Amino acid sequence: MRIGELAERAGTSTRTLRYYEARGLVRPHRSANGYRRYDDAELRVVHEIRALLAVGFDLDDIRPFVACLRAGNSSGDVCPDSVAVLRRKLAEVDDYLDRLGTVRRQLHDQLARAIAHREETCLRTRPRPD
Repeated sequence: MRIGELAERAGTSTRTLRYYEARGLVRPHRSANGYRRYDDAELRVVHEIRALLAVGFDLDDIRPFVACLRAGNSSGDVCPDSVAVLRRKLAEVDDYLDRLGTVRRQLHDQLARAIAHREETCLRTRPRPD
C-alpha cells in the first residue's frame, strides 16, 4: 500500500508517518519510481506506535516494542526490552500517583482549615439575639 492508504487505514496522517519514518520506527519499501510502499506488517507497527503514544509513551520508549514486532512476535510487549520499558513506565505512574495523593491530602487539609476558619469567623461576627 502507498503512504496515503497506510495513513487512512492507521487513522493518522501522511505527515505523521513520515515523522515516524524519520525517527526510524516505520520502514517503507521504495518502488522503482521512488514511492513509499508499505506492507501489513508496517500497519501493525503504526497501530502499536499509536496505542503506546495514547497511553503516554514517547517515541524512544516505543522502539523496543517495534523491534519486538519486527522480530516476528505477535505482540510488541513480549520481548525483554519491552517488558523493561513497561516496568519503568509503571514505576513512573506509581510515583506520579503517590505525588498526586500527597497533593490531594494537602488540598483537602487546606480546604478543611479554610472552612473551619470561615465558620469560626462567622460565629464571632454574627450579631447576638437580644
